[in-house]
Amino acid sequence: MFATEPVRIVAVSAGLSNPSSTRLLADRLAAAARERTEAAQDRPVDVRVFELRDLAADIASHLVSGFPPPALEDALAAVTGADGLIAVTPVFTASYSGLFKSFFDLVENTALTGKPVLIAATGGTPRHSLVLEHAMRPLFAYLRAVTLPTSVYAASEDWGASGDEYTEGLPARIRRAGGELADAVTGGRVVSGAARTPGLDDAVVPFEQQLAALRPA
Repeated sequence: MFATEPVRIVAVSAGLSNPSSTRLLADRLAAAARERTEAAQDRPVDVRVFELRDLAADIASHLVSGFPPPALEDALAAVTGADGLIAVTPVFTASYSGLFKSFFDLVENTALTGKPVLIAATGGTPRHSLVLEHAMRPLFAYLRAVTLPTSVYAASEDWGASGDEYTEGLPARIRRAGGELADAVTGGRVVSGAARTPGLDDAVVPFEQQLAALRPA
């Protein structure tokens, strides 16, 4: 007999436009995680995607009143109750968006303890890709979540690009990150980014981490 309780994967998209490349990236990451999770076990997989722009007024209200409206309360409960979380933001002023930060300011600082989180971002230029490392990883470290080794950044030029001999294209990075989240929520082995030897196909690897990997033990 197989367990019937579904694996719950929640994606949060902080895109503001409609259509939104941030929402598109969230959808593709969620689809990749669902596909790999379904292939790894026999439980159903429940995927929910929340667009924060639809909750912007509720977020502002909660910040000043301390009481979440029902739609926002549902989103917060889904995020804290998920087996795995996908968090995607556009890059604003070299960091995550204010809407993204405001939402996660409302999450209790212990509610994500030990939860696997796949972080991703979108932007107009590849030069903003380090936002994943200098802003998003520290945010989820403070929330005591476990950020997965592969983070995904999608610049405008990445959509439709196939990569080259040195780097994976965006679809390959999405599949890789989705696979890591699937491994994490189904009990597979996920290697810590801090203890992992960086490779050419990593989405973003901090320069200090690359140097540490090259030093003799």
